[in-house]
This record gives sequence, C-alpha cells and structure tokens, in this order.
Amino acid sequence: MRKIITGGLTIALLGVVGVFGFNAMAEDCCPKDDQTSPFELIEKTPIGGLHNPYNDDIAAMEEVGQKKYLSGGCNGCHGGGGGGGMCPPLTNDAFVYGADDDTLFRLIALGSDELMKLGYKRVRTEVVVGPMPPFALPPNATIIKTSDDMWKIISFIRAKNPSSMKDVANPAQTPGQE
Repeated sequence: MRKIITGGLTIALLGVVGVFGFNAMAEDCCPKDDQTSPFELIEKTPIGGLHNPYNDDIAAMEEVGQKKYLSGGCNGCHGGGGGGGMCPPLTNDAFVYGADDDTLFRLIALGSDELMKLGYKRVRTEVVVGPMPPFALPPNATIIKTSDDMWKIISFIRAKNPSSMKDVANPAQTPGQE
C-alpha cells in the first residue's frame, strides 16, 4: 500500500514539474554552493536550463566529487572509480539519455523510470539496460541532499570521462519543447 501511495505522490509531483517546470522563467542556474534540493531545482528550472557551475574547474572538484559519489552509494553499481560494475561504466561515452549537464542532473535525481515518464528516450545503447534508481526524489531525497552535492558528483563523472565535456551544454533531447 505504501508503494502505491509513494508512487502516486511521485507521479503527482512530476505532473507539477511537467506543468510548471517547462514554463518556468529560466533563472541564472546554477550557482556554486547552492543548498537547494535537487528536486526543488528541477521543479523551477525548464529542461535544458541546468548547468554545472563547476565546469570551468572539473579537476579541482574531482576529489570532493568522488567523496560525494561514494557517500551517495553510486559506487555500488558504477564502481568506485566509475569504471562500471553491475551498471554501465561512467568512463565510456555511452551516456544512454545524453551527456549534457541538464540530462545527467535529472537522471540522477529522478531515476530513469521517472525521466522516461517525462518524455526522455534512450538515445544510445549500453549492455546494461536496467533502470537507474532515483537519488533525490522522495522518498530517496536524503541520499543527495543539495544541488551542490549533485553538481560535485557530476564533476567527478566529468573528471573520469573528460570527453563527456564536449556535450555539457547541448541537450541530446528536450522533451515537451519540440
């Protein structure tokens, strides 16, 4: 019963994101040290509007980003250094939904199932096709608590896969905005 209620709440919240998020006025996103929850930032930022404030100094964020990555439990599936495990490696260029900042932020926060409910589709393939769980969506909102923590994790991923930097500002898809 709890799963049904939680799932219903998730869908209702995502509906609010879909209705208001796509039409929100783009703010200057995203400042360093932002303590806004990832879910709240997604709610108020139109698709394509999330940009990593640490992109200009990825190397400086690698160590702190790895600590956040490990404390978030990302290593359980993607390996301690991002080289893969039971889930895709973060060191190759097969970012299934796209490698831009906005898509990675939403994927980690919402998980792949909720991302697809918003209209995202797989744009690349990978051997592992299971769903990615949400890390900042209720009831998991305590795993990655702040947007700043999320950006530092994404910076760690960028440090491990420097070629992913070429796509940071070019969304592979923008559902709801065609």
